[in-house]
Order: sequence, then structure tokens, then C-alpha cells
Amino acid sequence: MAEFKEVFASLKDVNGWMTEGQAHRLWNNAKALHPGARVVEIGSFQGRSMCVLATAAPEGVELIAIDPHGGNDRGPQEIDGFAEEAETDNQIFNANLERAGVRDRVTHLRKFSDAALVDVPGDVDLLYVDGAHRFAPASADIRQWGAKVVDGGHLLVHDSFSSIGVTLALSVTTFWSSQWTYEGRSQSMTQFRKGKNTLTQRVGSFIRQIAQLPYFAKNLLYKVLLSLKLTPVAKALGSTGEWPY
Repeated sequence: MAEFKEVFASLKDVNGWMTEGQAHRLWNNAKALHPGARVVEIGSFQGRSMCVLATAAPEGVELIAIDPHGGNDRGPQEIDGFAEEAETDNQIFNANLERAGVRDRVTHLRKFSDAALVDVPGDVDLLYVDGAHRFAPASADIRQWGAKVVDGGHLLVHDSFSSIGVTLALSVTTFWSSQWTYEGRSQSMTQFRKGKNTLTQRVGSFIRQIAQLPYFAKNLLYKVLLSLKLTPVAKALGSTGEWPY
């Protein structure tokens, strides 16, 4: 825990949308891997989450970061039109990995996630999805990249029960799934284990995910209030005043 705290503190100036609890979930999943395992991250932005994954993963674990840094789906309410910032994001991403001492461990595929599928043949042990949040690309990431995850492997999805597109994607890929079992969440980061489940396990997983919908509704309310510049009202209802993630 002390090591994690030190690493997380070192990333305080690295831009990104990741709470300490979410970072700790990434850390624990990466730490549990064995040499020869593979981690794939979809959506790296400036490297905050990959620094956590790469620092926690034992030597011999392969780390792949997929992000086109293309100026679209850059962050909350930044869907398109950020081409100039994208090149800066790419430079900062590499600099942050270098500063964390993990640049040589990480393979960066500067491609859209669907185009990068052919570059990663074989299995994935830990998949972290924080890519485009619209329904079509989010569901495609979970389906296409999730198919590469080994039985017993894990899928982590950011902005679950926060983003409408991501939540809808989960509703068609994990809510009633014979292969993904819901294991919990840290704020909006959900965790699933892959492996054939029984009907009882599937029902339990479905119920646990449905139980998160009030949290989803609260996040949507906060977003509406923040968009209307009613931050004091949002804070009075429990919001931090930041876009929920």
C-alpha cells in the first residue's frame, strides 16, 4: 500500500480522470499478473493510468497502450476538433512515461482501437477500456477486445454508470452475459472477470449491475446541473463540482 501511495502521489501533476480508488484497482489487477501476461489499455490520454499499470506490473508482463492521439474523444465534452492538442498529448504521454521510469516497458500503438486489433495477436490477461465513450465504439471495444481476454482474465471499464454511451454498451455486453461476471466498481470504474458462468452467477451479476442504476441517475443529474452552470446546486446534492468520473 505504501508503494502504491507513493506512485499515486507522484502522478498528481499528470492530467487525467482517475481517482485514487480507481488507480488502486488498476494497481491491484496489474500487480497480480505473472511474467508472460499481457495488459492492453484502450485510451491512454497523457499516461496517468498507464503509469500506474506499468509500475505495478511485474517484470516480464507485456504492456500495450492504444491511443491515436487524434484530436477526438479527448475528454469530457471534447469529442472532436482538438488536433493541435492531440500532438501535445502524445508528447506529454511519452514524457510522463519516461518520468515514471516505464517508457521502455510500454508499447504505444498510435491507432484507433479497431485498427489496432491486428497488431495484438493472441491473448490478453488484463484489458482496461477508457476509449471513445459513445455507444458504438464503446460496445465494439468491449466485444472485440474482450474476445481476446483469457478465461480468468479481467476487464476494467472506465466511466461505467457515468457516461450514457458506456452504460448502454455495458447493457448489451455485460448485463446478461454468459462470460462476463461483474465483480464491483471504484466510482465509475467497473471490474469484470471472464469465464463461463452458471445461470445463478449470471443472475447475480445482472442484479448487481442493475443495482448501480441509481448511481448512474445521480451522475447524469450532476452532469445536467454542471452543464447549466448550476455548480452550487450540484455540490449541495453531493457533487464534487467536477464532471463525474
